[in-house]
Amino acid sequence: MLKTHLQEVDVPATTDRSAFLSTLPATQTDRTAATAIVGVSAVLFALAVPFAGIPLLPMPAFVASYQSALAVADIITAVLLLSQFAVLRTRALLLLATGYLFTAAAALVHALTFPGLFTPTGLLGAGRQTTVWLYMIWHGGFPLCVLAYAWLKEADGGVRIAGSTTKAIYASVLGVVAAIIVFTWIVTIGHDLLPVLLRDGHYTQIMIGVVSFVWSLSFAALVSLWFRRPYSVIDVWLMVVMCAWLFDIALSAIVNIARFDLGFYTGRLYGLGAATFVLAVLLIDNVRLQAHTVGLVGRLRQQSASERDYYGKRLALYGAVVESANDAIITKTLDGIITGWNKAAEHLFGYSAAEAIGKSIDIIVPQDRKAEVRGILNRVGSNESIAQHETVRIRKDGRPLDVVLNISPLKTDSGEIIGVSKIAHDITEEKQSREKLRREIEERQRIFETSQDLILVTDGYGNFIQVSPSVKDILGLNPEDMIGHSATEFIHPDDLEKTRGEMRAARRGQIKRSFEARYYHYDGHEVTLNWMGTWSEPVKRHFFIGRDLTDKQAAEAQLRQVQKMDAIGQLTGGVAHDFNNVLTVITGTIGILGDAVADRPELAAITKLIDDAAERGAQLTKHLLAFARKQPLQPREIDVNALALEAAKLLHPTLGEQITINPQLTEDAWPALVDPNQLTSAILNLALNARDAMPEGGTLVLETRNIFLDDGYASMNADVTPGNYVMIAVSDTGAGIPADLIDRVFDPFFTTKEVGKGTGLGLSMVFGFVKQSGGHVKIYSEEGHGTSVKIYLPRSSGVQETEFEASKNVPITGGNEKILIVEDDALVRQYVVTQIKTLGYTALEAANAAEALTIIDADNGIDLLFTDIIMPGAMNGRQLADEAARRRPDLKTLFTSGYTENAIVHHGRLDSGVLLLAKPYRKSELAKMLRTALAS
Repeated sequence: MLKTHLQEVDVPATTDRSAFLSTLPATQTDRTAATAIVGVSAVLFALAVPFAGIPLLPMPAFVASYQSALAVADIITAVLLLSQFAVLRTRALLLLATGYLFTAAAALVHALTFPGLFTPTGLLGAGRQTTVWLYMIWHGGFPLCVLAYAWLKEADGGVRIAGSTTKAIYASVLGVVAAIIVFTWIVTIGHDLLPVLLRDGHYTQIMIGVVSFVWSLSFAALVSLWFRRPYSVIDVWLMVVMCAWLFDIALSAIVNIARFDLGFYTGRLYGLGAATFVLAVLLIDNVRLQAHTVGLVGRLRQQSASERDYYGKRLALYGAVVESANDAIITKTLDGIITGWNKAAEHLFGYSAAEAIGKSIDIIVPQDRKAEVRGILNRVGSNESIAQHETVRIRKDGRPLDVVLNISPLKTDSGEIIGVSKIAHDITEEKQSREKLRREIEERQRIFETSQDLILVTDGYGNFIQVSPSVKDILGLNPEDMIGHSATEFIHPDDLEKTRGEMRAARRGQIKRSFEARYYHYDGHEVTLNWMGTWSEPVKRHFFIGRDLTDKQAAEAQLRQVQKMDAIGQLTGGVAHDFNNVLTVITGTIGILGDAVADRPELAAITKLIDDAAERGAQLTKHLLAFARKQPLQPREIDVNALALEAAKLLHPTLGEQITINPQLTEDAWPALVDPNQLTSAILNLALNARDAMPEGGTLVLETRNIFLDDGYASMNADVTPGNYVMIAVSDTGAGIPADLIDRVFDPFFTTKEVGKGTGLGLSMVFGFVKQSGGHVKIYSEEGHGTSVKIYLPRSSGVQETEFEASKNVPITGGNEKILIVEDDALVRQYVVTQIKTLGYTALEAANAAEALTIIDADNGIDLLFTDIIMPGAMNGRQLADEAARRRPDLKTLFTSGYTENAIVHHGRLDSGVLLLAKPYRKSELAKMLRTALAS
C-alpha cells in the first residue's frame, strides 16, 4: 500500500506581517520599541531646551539637505501607504498617505523659497515671511490628515471606498498639488497681506499664537491616536511620529530665538526623524517579507520534487486500482474511439482489451441508443460531467445490460479536454429487484390509500407515523392532523390503558387478538373501532387496522329496538286480550246488577262507579292493542284534509283559548287508506301531548302534505318502504323533548309527566296504529324550541296522478356548483352529502356554525349554504346565514329543518320569504330546491 504523502509548505503565522501593517494588530515588541524611542527623544529634548537659543553658524546647505531628505522619505512613505490602500481601499489610509504627500510637497516649496539657499530672498517671488508661513502650513497640514485618519480607522481599517482606487489616488495627488499651489500663491504673491511672524530675525506675538495653534493640532492628533483602540502597527509608529513632530515644532518654532540657533537645527533633526519612523517600519517589513519569500521559494522547490515522486507512485497505484476495480472503467476520445478498457469491462461486456481498444464505443451501444451516445460526448466535450445515468448496453453475445454510467471529461494539466472517462456499473439484477419492490410498494400503497378500514402506523412510543386517508371518513380528520401526534390525544381515556396493554403484548411477540377501542371524532362524538395490530421489531413500528363499528352498532341497536318493541307488543297484546275477557265478564254482569239495585240509590251509585272503571279499562286495552298492532282496524279511503279540519273543531274546546290551532293543508292532498277513527284518536293524542308541552299557551299547527320517501331516506330508516305517502304533522311551540329521551317516547308506559297525569300509552298507541297501517312516524324536536310529530300514511292505490305528483316526478336536475352542508347529525349529514354528490354538485360538510365559517373564509368558490336551523353551539342556522351573508354577500342560502315549513315560519324562527326544505324530503324535492336556491 502506497504510504507517500505531500510535504506541505509551512508558513508560520508569527512571521505573517505581510503587506497590511495598517490593519495588523501591534505586538508587544512594537509597543516596547516605540516607547523606548519616545523616551530617548524626550530626554534629548529636555537636554536641548535650555540651550535652544544659542546662535550657531548659518548653514543654508543643511536646510537644502534636510528638506530633500525629508521630501524623499515622505514620498516613499506615501507610495508604500498608497500600495496598501490599493488593496484595502480604506479612506483612513488614503488620508494618511495624502498627509505624507502634502508634507513632501510643502518641504520642497519651503526649500525653494528659503532665503539664501538658491537666491538671497528665495525663489517663486518669496518674501521675508514666505518660508515662515509655509513652515506653519506644512506643520499644520500633516496633523490634520493624522486626525482624519485616527477618526476614520477601525479594527478592520475603517470605511472603504466604492469606486476605483486608481482614481482615488490620482485625486489625492492632484488635491495635494492644487493645495500647495494655492498656499504658495498666498504666501508669495500675497505675502505682504499676511501678518508678520518674524521681525529682525525674531518671532512676533502673532508667530507665538500661530505656532501654538499648530502645536495644539499635533497634540490633538497624538491624543486621538491614543484613544482610538485597538492599535495597528502603523498606529503605534504614528504616535512616535507625532511625538517627534511636537518636539520639532517646540524646538524650532517655540523655545528657540531665531534662525540657525541650536533649537532651529535640533528641531529639524526631530522633523527628519518623524519622517523616517513609519518609513523605516515599512521598509523593515518589506525586507522581512522578501527574506520570507526566498525561504518559501526554496521550500516550494523541495515540495515540487517530492510531488513528482508522489505523483509517480500515485499514477502506478491508480493503474492498479483501475485494473482491479469491480466496475468497468473505459476511456475514449471525444469522437468515441476506445482508448482504455480494464478487466472489469472485459468481464462485463465480453470484449477483451485487445478487441475493444481502437474501436468505436458503438460496439456496445444498441442501435436506438447511438444518438444518446453522441449527445453525451457533446456534453462532456463542453466540460460537463454526467452522474448516475441509467441506460442500456449490449454484450458481445447480444444480451442487453442495464447499466448506470458516471461520465467525466479527461483533461491535460493545462485544462484542455482530450477525452472521456466512463465508469459502468451493471444494475440488471438490481433493476429487476427494484422494479419488483416498486410494484410491491405501489400495491401496498394502493391498499393503504383505498382501504375503507383505518390503517395506523406508530412508533414504539405511540406517536403516529402514517395514517390512511380513510381517517377522513371514519374520524373526520385529515392524516396530517394526526401524524406526529401521540395516540393518547385521540383515544378515549377509558380505553387508553387497554390499548397500551395490547401494544406491550405485541412487543413481547404475542399473537394479536382483536380488541375494541374508542376514538374521538372531529366533531367530538365517540367512534368505536375493532383493532387488529402487530409489532415489527426490525423497523420498531406498530401496525394497526381498525374497522369502524358505528354502522354495526347502529344496526344492532335498531334490531334490539325492533325486537324490544315486538316483545313488548306481544306481551301487551296478550295482556290486553286476557284483560278484555275479564272486562267482558265485568261489563256484562254490572248491567244485570245495576237493574237489580235500581231502586236502591246507594247501590246504584256503586254499580255506576264499577261501570265507569270498566270503561276506562276498556280504553286502556284499546291503547295496548293499538301499540301491539292487534286492534281491529277498519281502513278505508279518506280525505286527510277533511279529517284534519274535523279534528281541529274537536280540539278547540279541549285545548283552551291560550293555544292557537292553525291548520295548514296542502291542496290536492292524496287520499290515504286508513281507519279514520284511529287516525282521529292519534291526532287527538298528539294534540293533548302538545297542550301539556305548552302550559303558558302557544301555537298548534296541523299540516298535510304529499311526500315521496326515497331509497336514501329508507336506508336511514329500516322500517320504511320507499314510495308515496300522505304526511300529517302535528307541531307545537312547546318545551321540546330532551335529546336523551327522544328514543324512548314511543315505549309503553314511559312518560315525563307527573304521577297521575298520564299513562305513557298515548304515543305508544300512535306508534302501533301507524305501523299497523303500513306507515311511518317520526319525531323532530329541539329542547326549548318545540316538537313536530309527522305521521306518514300510505297513499291510497288506484288514484290517478295529481298535478302535484306530476310536478314532483319531473326529471331530477342537478348541477356542478359547490355547496356547503351544515348538519349536526352525522348520519343525516352523510346522507345529504351523498345525495348532493349524486346530483353532480361538489359537496363540503360542517358539523356546526364555527366549522362552516372557517370553510367559508377559506374557500371563495362556495355557491350555496345548505344549513339546518336548530343546531348546538353558540350560533343557530339563521345566525350562521346572517354571518355568512355579512362575509360573503353573494352567498345564497337554503334552510332545512325537522319541523314543518309553516310551523317554523309562524313560530318566528325565520323571516318570511326565505327558502326552506322540510325534513324528510325526497331526492327530487332536494334537487328542485337546490336549483331554486341557486337561481334566486
